[in-house]
Amino acid sequence: MSSKGFTFKQFDIQHDRCAMKVGTDGVLLGAWANGGQRILDIGTGTALIALMMAQRCADAAITGVDIDHDAVQQARDNVNRTPFADRIGIIESPVQNLTAETHGQFDAIVCNPPFFTDSLKNPNQQRAVARHADTLPYRQLFQTVARLLSADGEFSAVIPSDCLSAFSAEAYMANLTLSRRCDIRTTHRKQPKRCLVAFRHASCQHEFCAEEHCLQEADGSRSEWYQQLTSDFYIK
Repeated sequence: MSSKGFTFKQFDIQHDRCAMKVGTDGVLLGAWANGGQRILDIGTGTALIALMMAQRCADAAITGVDIDHDAVQQARDNVNRTPFADRIGIIESPVQNLTAETHGQFDAIVCNPPFFTDSLKNPNQQRAVARHADTLPYRQLFQTVARLLSADGEFSAVIPSDCLSAFSAEAYMANLTLSRRCDIRTTHRKQPKRCLVAFRHASCQHEFCAEEHCLQEADGSRSEWYQQLTSDFYIK
């Protein structure tokens, strides 16, 4: 990965104008989340996750939404260079402003959310907005998801493990329940630092599924699980 971008098998991502660069969290979520006919990517940034979902779900229409003007412009540029451009639309707006009446409901919603709630902010304003939950508190996120998610749809996110309790509590307040959870260790000897989670409406019948996986083997190579999960995207 260069400072300007990252090349995948079917598309390349430029991220020099975005606060949040291409990283493991986004790749994990884009490869793990369940899709559908209509997909919403909240805080789309570079459009990485939107593009991964477009590649995985051949018939899906994807909407990416972000409040950062530079990120929106770069996301549009990234999308327009791909074979998926006719199926992805990028909106510059707070996601809280989207309504089911105007934009419809979505079978799948994905989000790599801002997660720092109490830590000191980065002096870089663009990066601070991308990393702090001030502009999209968990409560507002789940209230918005509850409005925009179809009756049998699924909302997926990647979060730090120590945020899981607060994140799940806000989901519960919005009448959403945890349907899938995947704890991720960087290496076998380390405790999980990130967590992939999925939620559904409480009224939707589903069985809870919990897993734990590791990203790297002792020699630093990708684990078999991670290699298989991302094999359609990583070139090497």
